[in-house]
Amino acid sequence: MAYTAASVPDLSGRTAVVTGANGGLGLETAKVLAGAGADVVMAARDRAKAASAAETIREAHPDASLEIVELDLGSLASVKSAAEQILASHDVVDILVNNAGLMAMPERQTEDGFEMQLGVNHLGHWALTAHLMPAILRADAARVVGVSSTAHHMGRAIDPDNPHLRGNYGPWKAYGQSKLANYHFALGLQGEFERAGASAMSLLAHPGLTNSDLQTHTVEEGGGGLLGKLSHVLVRAIGMSVEQGALPQIRAATDPDAKGGEFYAPRFVNSGPAVERPFIRPGATKAIATLWAVSERETGIPMTIG
Repeated sequence: MAYTAASVPDLSGRTAVVTGANGGLGLETAKVLAGAGADVVMAARDRAKAASAAETIREAHPDASLEIVELDLGSLASVKSAAEQILASHDVVDILVNNAGLMAMPERQTEDGFEMQLGVNHLGHWALTAHLMPAILRADAARVVGVSSTAHHMGRAIDPDNPHLRGNYGPWKAYGQSKLANYHFALGLQGEFERAGASAMSLLAHPGLTNSDLQTHTVEEGGGGLLGKLSHVLVRAIGMSVEQGALPQIRAATDPDAKGGEFYAPRFVNSGPAVERPFIRPGATKAIATLWAVSERETGIPMTIG
């Protein structure tokens, strides 16, 4: 039987943090979690857009428990501030969905000098996860859900000598690298939980070809070139709805039978119901070790578990 929003169990008393909850997949994820009774922290850069998104959720679920926290993943200072606000209000974080992301942007740097896509898609989420780790570990069986993409197949593992692709930048190259980093982060984090004997779990999801606002933003920014325009046309013509595309990450976050280290994605690669798929990327052990070293070096934030 297909996993749908109706399959989500009662989440009353659970705290869920969703990044990029002001639109697209993040909004749908927040909506479903709130509808199941979770206290949802909507972590988003645009507070006004997040407030509008919260009203959208309340139209469907008038009793939804929602909190907006301003989060700019392109700023380590903002990430720290957001985490402090969350920790001040919540002793426990049961679900963290690292959903927010950028795709195929022109070459830019974050506030901290990181390549923008790596900085937002991975390093910002690394920092947020690390800051929230005490509350994650206090939960009975917390879940951290990473959101990757089929583009991880075109990504290269991070080069520790040039993680920001300086002098070698390409919008899709950077996107693929960041999505492969999401893949390795989820897999590596599960290994760290297991070594520490923690009850927390790390899982991964990807939404396939979903008609969210991601492709529109890529075209507007002008970094994706012909491929960006083509992906925009395709997703509008044959892409899944946001409600369908969000189900892999919703299932990873809520399915009672899901286990740490599992990967959820559309059955037919880019479309179809949310199902478990195997991790099949070779060379992951070395790449994960490199990712850990680079992430700690660049952010100055260790991933302390235990």
